[in-house]
Amino acid sequence: MIRIIMDAFGGDNAPAAVVAGAALALNRFNDITITLCGREDAVRAELQKHSFDAQRMAVLDASEVIDCHEAPTLAIKRKKDSSLVKSLAAVANGEADCVVSAGSTGALLTGATLIVRRIKGVKRPALAPLLPTRTGGWLMLIDCGANADCKPSYLQQFAVMGSAYMKGVMGLESPRVGLLNNGAEAEKGNELTKAAYPLIQAAPVNFAGNCEARDILSGDYDVLVCDGFSGNVVLKYTEGLSATILAMLKEELMADPRAKLGALFAKPAFRRMKKKMDYTEHGGAPLLGVNGGVIKAHGSSDAKAFCSAVMQARRFAQADVNGAISAAIAALPVVED
Repeated sequence: MIRIIMDAFGGDNAPAAVVAGAALALNRFNDITITLCGREDAVRAELQKHSFDAQRMAVLDASEVIDCHEAPTLAIKRKKDSSLVKSLAAVANGEADCVVSAGSTGALLTGATLIVRRIKGVKRPALAPLLPTRTGGWLMLIDCGANADCKPSYLQQFAVMGSAYMKGVMGLESPRVGLLNNGAEAEKGNELTKAAYPLIQAAPVNFAGNCEARDILSGDYDVLVCDGFSGNVVLKYTEGLSATILAMLKEELMADPRAKLGALFAKPAFRRMKKKMDYTEHGGAPLLGVNGGVIKAHGSSDAKAFCSAVMQARRFAQADVNGAISAAIAALPVVED
């Protein structure tokens, strides 16, 4: 059995959506157990609304909740009885294989680093969301905010970790790894990317070279390596651009009767497009490089999204992604930078 613990009070729709998602996941997969961590009375009240295999569901009481507005390090140190800290401690103690949380991103990153701790040899864990590409596949963006300032060796390790995830969880035989840059040529970029290029080239990954911003979602890459500052800008810009284009398109389609008629005929295509871009279909962003599975679900996740996050955690454990990361990191030559 794969043991998954969920932060029942993390996210905008907690605990109702977390509990509903857990019930959906238990009914979908018969090889997992789920522990819901949070205020027991509230969690059990929500559980009464759902049907599931009670033998595979448990509740771990936690009296405190870490708010998104709290300073991450202080919150992790002070709120020992919070749903997030106790969930991470369960993974660290070997009582769970993976944790799923839609709570504070900063607190999750800090807590995972301090409590679950890094895999031996990993210099910095990285947050790695998946973005839909033009060809219908997925692109892992690593890092997207855990490390605003990076050294070249960090980017080399991000390439290795991202490749291991895409192989194990997404089933890609040889993920194509790109390095975010302002030009395709090897000599382009700033000091960081110029120094990282030969390191990634020498790593045991399928390095496809530099990736310009216009090619990020082309489908030519499966893993995109960058520092956390640049990755976060890419992520937020992509989200904003998508929302803007959809809003502008809707405005134009509603502008006159002929456009409305065309929109009616095109409705199935729009529905398919929306499904491709729907984060609830995939789950969340893994934090790679720590001693356990850590999945950061979207803050506004609903039951479907939480179920998908559990599915993602299940695949992570099944594929032994951390075992692959550990072996690959150990094989890299030591780089002092």
